[in-house]
Amino acid sequence: MATPLPALPRFVLPRLASLVQGGAALLWLPQAALLASAISSMAAGTGWHGAVPPAAGIVLLGLLRAGAEAWGACTVYAAARTHLSALRAQVALALAQRSPLDRQRAQSGQAASVIAEQAEAIVPYLVRYRPTRWKVLLVPLTIVAAIAPLSWLAALILLVAAPLIPVFMALVGMGAQAASRAQMVEMGGMNAFLLDRLRGLATLRAVGAVDATAGRLDASAQSLRRRTMAVLRIAFLSSAVLELFSALGVAMVAAYIGFSLLGTFHFGSWGGKLRLNEGLFILLLAPAFFEPLRELAAVWHDKAAGEAGLAALADLADGGVAMPGHAAADAIASSAAPAAPPAVRLQHVQFAHPGEAPLFDGLDLQVRPGEHVALLGASGAGKSTLLSLIAGLLPAGSGIIHIDGVALDDATVGGLRQRMAWMGQRPHVFAASVSQNITLGRELADVAAVSAALRLAELATVSQAQPGVMLGDGAHGLSGGEAVRLALARVAIHPQADLLLVDEPTAHLDSETAARVTDALLKLAQGKTMIVATHDPVLAARLPRRVLLGAQTQELQA
Repeated sequence: MATPLPALPRFVLPRLASLVQGGAALLWLPQAALLASAISSMAAGTGWHGAVPPAAGIVLLGLLRAGAEAWGACTVYAAARTHLSALRAQVALALAQRSPLDRQRAQSGQAASVIAEQAEAIVPYLVRYRPTRWKVLLVPLTIVAAIAPLSWLAALILLVAAPLIPVFMALVGMGAQAASRAQMVEMGGMNAFLLDRLRGLATLRAVGAVDATAGRLDASAQSLRRRTMAVLRIAFLSSAVLELFSALGVAMVAAYIGFSLLGTFHFGSWGGKLRLNEGLFILLLAPAFFEPLRELAAVWHDKAAGEAGLAALADLADGGVAMPGHAAADAIASSAAPAAPPAVRLQHVQFAHPGEAPLFDGLDLQVRPGEHVALLGASGAGKSTLLSLIAGLLPAGSGIIHIDGVALDDATVGGLRQRMAWMGQRPHVFAASVSQNITLGRELADVAAVSAALRLAELATVSQAQPGVMLGDGAHGLSGGEAVRLALARVAIHPQADLLLVDEPTAHLDSETAARVTDALLKLAQGKTMIVATHDPVLAARLPRRVLLGAQTQELQA
C-alpha cells in the first residue's frame, strides 16, 4: 500500500497569511467612511480643505491594504509551491515503491501528465481559493454589521440576495468538478497514447498504421477539446449567476438610497431619513459586499481543478503491488567480490496477480551454486514472473525464497539485490552516453571497466557503441542486437553480481546475433549462478539443466 499523500498545509504562517490576505479587504470599510465623510463635507460647503485629512487617511489605508495583500499572497504562494513539491516527491516515491511488473501501474505518459501538468492546478487552488474563502467568511458579515445600524432595509436586501448566490454556485460547482476531473482523465489518456505511439513510431511506419494512429490521436484531441469547452461553459455559467444576483442586489440598495435621500421613503432606517454621508457609506459598501462572492466565482474553477488534481495524484499514489523492501533501508554491500556464487531455493511459493487464478501454487525449486538453469514453458507459464520473484521485484503470496541461505524479505532484499544482475528481454537505453548507459550511475566503474565490458559484449569494434558516443532514448543509434549486447555489458560491469537473472535474451534476434549473444552470456556466467527464461531451444540446449514450468514443474533430461 502506498504512503498516503500529505495533507494540505495547515502551518500557522500560511494560515495567517491567508487570513491577512482575505481580511485586508476589510480596510475598505474605513476608507468608504472617510470618502463618504469627505464628499458630505464638501457638499455642505466646507470646500476642498475639509477633504484633505480624509484623503490622507484613504491613501494610508490603501497602502496598508496593498502591503497586507502582497505579503499574504507571497507567503501563501511559497507555501503552495513547497506543498506541491512535497506532493510530487511523495507520488514519485509511491510509484518507485510499486513493482515494475504491477499490471495496475499507471502508464508513464499518464503519470507524467498528472505529476507535471495536472498537479500545477493545485497551486492556484491554494493561492487564490483559500484566501478568497476567508474573504467570503469575513467581509460580507462585517459589511452587514456596519450597515445594519444605519439602515435595516439595506442590510436585509443584501442578506436576501447573498444566500441565493452560494446555492446556485454550489449546483454549478458540482458539475464543474466532475467536468474538470473528466478533462484531466482525458488529458492523461491522450498523453499516454501519444507517448506510447511515439515510442513505436518505427513499427507503425513499418506496418502502415501511421494514418490510423493519426486519426485516433485527432479523435482523442477533439474529445479533449469538447471536455475543455464543457469546463469553460460551466465556469462562465457560475459567473453569470453571480453577476445577475449581485447586480440585482446593488441596484435595489441604490434605488432605496436614492429615494430615501430624496425624501420619498421614510422607512428602512432607525432614525427616519438617511443623511448624505450615511447613504454614500451604504452605497459604497454594497458592491464590496458582493466582491468576495465575485472573486469566489472567479476561483471556483481553480477549486474544481485543484481538487481534481489532488484526486489524480492520490489515485496515482494509492494501491498497487508494492515492491518488497521498499520500506526498509537498502543494505550497503561491500566492494569485495563474493567468495562463491549463491544457491537459490524456493519452498512452497504461491503467487497470483490481483483478480486472477494462482500462477504458482506451492512451487518448489532448487538451484545449486554456480548452476545454469533454463526456464522453459508456454507463454504465460510464469517464467518472467518467477525471475521477478527471485529478484524481489514482486512479493510472493506465501512461501520462502532463499538466496545463498538468506530468506528474501523486506529486511534482506536490498542487500541481496547487490548480488544480482538483471537482463530483460527489452533493455531500455537512456538518452545518455554509452558509458553512462553501461555504468548506470555506479561510481566504482571506471573507463577500464567500461572498455572491458564492451569487449566482452563484442561491442568494442562497433562505432556507435564507443564510451563517449551519445545515444538517443529507446536505443536510437543501436540495432536490436547491439542493444541486447549493451545490456550484457551492464551485467559485466557489475563484478559483485554472481546471480544472473536473464529474461529472453535472444528474443527478436536473428540466429547469428542470437548465437553471439549466447556465447557472450555463457562466457560472462562462468563461475556464477544463472537462471534464464527462454523460448529459444538452441539457448536452452546449451544450458546443463532445463526446467519446464506449467501445471506441474518438470525437470527435462538432456
